[in-house]
Amino acid sequence: MANLKEIKRKIKSVENTKKTTRAMKLVSTAKLRRAEMAAKKSRVYAEKINEVLSDISHKINQYKVGGIDSHYFDIKDNIEKVDIVFVTADKGLCGGFNIQTIKKVQTLMKKYKDKKVKVRLRAIGRKGIDFFKFQGVELLTSNIGVSSSPTYDKASEIINGAISDFENGVTDKVILVHNGYKNMISQELRVVDVVPIEEPDGKESESLSMMELEPAEDETILNSLMKKYFEYNMYYALIDSLAAEHSARMQAMENATNNASDRVHQLTLAYNKARQESITTELIEIISGVESMK
Repeated sequence: MANLKEIKRKIKSVENTKKTTRAMKLVSTAKLRRAEMAAKKSRVYAEKINEVLSDISHKINQYKVGGIDSHYFDIKDNIEKVDIVFVTADKGLCGGFNIQTIKKVQTLMKKYKDKKVKVRLRAIGRKGIDFFKFQGVELLTSNIGVSSSPTYDKASEIINGAISDFENGVTDKVILVHNGYKNMISQELRVVDVVPIEEPDGKESESLSMMELEPAEDETILNSLMKKYFEYNMYYALIDSLAAEHSARMQAMENATNNASDRVHQLTLAYNKARQESITTELIEIISGVESMK
């Protein structure tokens, strides 16, 4: 009888867990729809501004446009210091979403350290911050609450700090790492070399763009475009990461709910088997008692 009570208690516990995971899945699904819409709208603009800057870089490097000598397009052969800005979630229960980003950051750190390049980390998201602090890795900046509620102003503040160091020659490169939204059931790790701006691989030797570059004394237009490029890439990374986080959590909670259902089924079978054995034992005892009275 004690065994039956224990199994029944486990069934109730798993069913309560199942209710929680199902509710979390529904919440993530609702949040995903909003985040997905925002990410899709932002993606078009982010891709277009990246395309424009890549084309400018191509023209400057290939045609050596006179009068435009921007540090943003100056690619050094030997770099000494790199800033890595990475985005993780503030919460867990989203499968391997956070650990994929963390592993990529660790890979980049090892890659540059093997080349004797100093790496500085600018962390966004509690999970990434907690992980590297536990590992004893120093973080240059830490931001909690941004990845769960991204705003353009906060994104600008974060990236402008890294860009300011690049402009002043403190660092030679800025890299942005985040786990992005691919579709409802999968995410895609994204690594963007923010500055210096390079030409994309496979760029044709002759650009077909109608863009013409002319030097200006203060390069006002280029500087304005660069500012928008930096800020919007950071903002898009936050939005994209948030959509991916909800997608990953929705999948994780669905798997947890299915596992809970399977566990309840197993425990129910065990309960019925134990109950049947208990009834059989009681019948045998009754029959034996009757026989002994004859």
